[in-house]
Amino acid sequence: MDNATVLVTGASRGIGRATVDRLAAAGTDVIGIARNPAGKDFPGTFYVCDLVQPDATARLLSEIVIKHHVCGIVNNAGLNHIQQLDDVEIGKFNDVINVNLLATILCTQAVIPAMRKQGYGRIVNISSRGALGRPGRTSYGAAKAGVMGMTRTWALELAADGITANVVSPGPIATEMFLTNNDGVVDQFTRDVPMRRLGKPEEVAAAIEFLLSPNASYITGQTLHVCGGSSIGIAPF
Repeated sequence: MDNATVLVTGASRGIGRATVDRLAAAGTDVIGIARNPAGKDFPGTFYVCDLVQPDATARLLSEIVIKHHVCGIVNNAGLNHIQQLDDVEIGKFNDVINVNLLATILCTQAVIPAMRKQGYGRIVNISSRGALGRPGRTSYGAAKAGVMGMTRTWALELAADGITANVVSPGPIATEMFLTNNDGVVDQFTRDVPMRRLGKPEEVAAAIEFLLSPNASYITGQTLHVCGGSSIGIAPF
């Protein structure tokens, strides 16, 4: 992806940072957004923004599209509040929706005009194995299932413009977010994975890089599960 510019949200750590590092190593110009600082070794342009705040997100995006010509976007930023149905708090539910769905819409809307103008674009949205059902994931499961649904819609709307839209859906990955949210039950998750291990952020980044590349030019509207087999038996063909 030489001379390409790709915007990655949630870029300061985990899957986002692994994706940034992989793209940059391949010669891609990377723009990162995250609510936490990325550090001086970030291999691209970095902006701090909490995507749970739609107004701040919109302001930053307006600045980015003026300064940068984006041809690919990875909507990776995520937020998960684990709560059983009886305990779901509307405020936390709204935060999960704002980060996982609304910010994905806002970020993509911002870069679509340039993609249409050049007749080429790549959208990769990050969902989750949790979208297929897991206890305590009312908010997160709804948001990540929504990511899959709206990506299929975007694929239909944008195909004639030379823009693809696909989903990468990780299973349990050894990121800071996953380990923090699942402290004490990591072994349980590992048992549910046929490969009997957590995935690595770099393994998800490899799938994202492929879907961003010209080699994936005839793939759109699809969900690629990077899950060690944990979606088998519950995911439709």
